Amino acid sequence: MQIGFIGLGIMGLPMAGHLKAAGHAICVPDRASLSADSRAAFTVLADATAVARAADVIILMVPDTPDVEAVLFGPAGVAAGLSPGKLVIDMSSISPTATKDFAARITALGCAYLDAPVSGGEVGAKQASLTIMVGGEEADFARAKPLFEAMGKNITLVGGSGAGQTAKVANQIIVALTIEAVAEALLFASKAGADPAKVRQAITGGLATSRILELHGERMIKRTFAPGFRIVLHQKDLNLALQAGKELGVALPNTAATQQLFAAAIAAGHGGLDHSGLVRALETMAAHKVAPDPE
Repeated sequence: MQIGFIGLGIMGLPMAGHLKAAGHAICVPDRASLSADSRAAFTVLADATAVARAADVIILMVPDTPDVEAVLFGPAGVAAGLSPGKLVIDMSSISPTATKDFAARITALGCAYLDAPVSGGEVGAKQASLTIMVGGEEADFARAKPLFEAMGKNITLVGGSGAGQTAKVANQIIVALTIEAVAEALLFASKAGADPAKVRQAITGGLATSRILELHGERMIKRTFAPGFRIVLHQKDLNLALQAGKELGVALPNTAATQQLFAAAIAAGHGGLDHSGLVRALETMAAHKVAPDPE
């Protein structure tokens, strides 16, 4: 297929690379931030409108709801280059409510729209093992599934428009609260005088085990907070959850508390760290670190 890919960030770049490796032609809009390698690997066009004109399928992987709206409907945006029959796939993590509006505006142009946010972080993007949660029509999902299979492993059509984003918000609630629980437990163990690495090893074989305990618990102990998924983006996702909860009349008390811990981490200058760096906010409150930072 001719694929337009907009958003070559930490996750978008390897995702686009997997699509190219699967035999698809990839075009991207010109940006000053494009690396020489990206310029060599992909066809670079003037802007998002030009990408939409050239491509059969246009994939977005950008940070937030306003970014998606700007890319789709702003000056030199995707919508201006669409013609009937094209497929737009938003793989960003954004508002489910806004997604339904964006889908309606794109389908009014005679095009198809899928929301397909992902989970798995930088590692999943690089390994093509992302979990992909999709909202939209079944026929459009079937059309896009070979593309999803080049980027991920667990691929589910959750329901109609916005359902993929709803699933992603639910995912982010679970991930955030589990990171907080692991951070709290390891901090407690360390403050009590136990070796947090040994505690993590001991509980990994029991009911408390999880991928987050395995991967992010190790990050907290080894102090490796280079971002796979940044704190500032996970806080954005929890804000989406709280806004949706407000609209639905659903109380999300632990989501709210964890969102505040992310806010504290950002205020302390840690917004660019991996979301496992949430432990730093708890460490500040305890005046104790799970493990010493490397020299």
